[in-house]
Amino acid sequence: MDAAMSDAADPVDALELELLLEAIWRRYHHDFRGYSRGSLRRRLERAQSRFGCDTLSQLQGRLLREPALFAELMGYLTIQVSEMFRDPAYFRALREQVVPHLRTFPSLKVWIAGCANGEEFYSLAILFREEGLEERTIFYCTDISPAALERAEAGVYALDRIALFTENHRASGGRGSLSDHYTAGYGRAVFDKSLRARAVFAEHNLATDQVFAEAHLVSSRNVLIYFDRALQDRALGLFGQSLVRGGFLGLGAKENLRFSTHADAFADFVSEEKIYRRNILPIAVEVDHAAA
Repeated sequence: MDAAMSDAADPVDALELELLLEAIWRRYHHDFRGYSRGSLRRRLERAQSRFGCDTLSQLQGRLLREPALFAELMGYLTIQVSEMFRDPAYFRALREQVVPHLRTFPSLKVWIAGCANGEEFYSLAILFREEGLEERTIFYCTDISPAALERAEAGVYALDRIALFTENHRASGGRGSLSDHYTAGYGRAVFDKSLRARAVFAEHNLATDQVFAEAHLVSSRNVLIYFDRALQDRALGLFGQSLVRGGFLGLGAKENLRFSTHADAFADFVSEEKIYRRNILPIAVEVDHAAA
């Protein structure tokens, strides 16, 4: 490991990192400037090794002149590792406590922000199918990475991952068998294309883009942990603007709204599973009668 990369306080390393992020923004219009620096450093260490660059400045030079290299770098800068029904208690809480409220709407929209390779989307699509909500629901699956979106839309996963997916599905209160929803063969599991019939896959950048769609449920799990505080606030603001009043927001196990400037827009719903509900009534605004 390069010594500079291991020392977060090194001023040259810090400057190189900022210049690299600025170059990526200006050259490719992908904004990673609000991402956690510690997380970025770890990912860029691996990228440096892969591309044979001793310094971030060398990596920057190659990126500016080799556009094809950036597409590969995106695989390092974005986290695409997940699993179906990850943290089963979260999906059980959705099934048992959120779904009864969602049933009251004649039509539903679900935004999966940062859908990565699609594991969370297929988890929700299967859950909504099992609960009889699939036919009235549109799923918006967004991510910053075009390659990840292609994999998500394909719905193909290594067969050796299915045992864990199956156990998670069972623990989440799944009805029937997960095998009802995929075909196995040649070391792969291909999920039923009918699960994607009501899904829209689209690029969306939480750092630069605006509200994607009105939604009754936003599920964005283990995305905010890679953002700095300002970018977390921006993303949470987008989620709040997107949700209908009384809509639900699901975050990852290590994420919360506690220190966000948007915390007052939500109420805890299933606090232990980081599920929140957008306030149904507008927040009261105090009026300074003396000033009036």
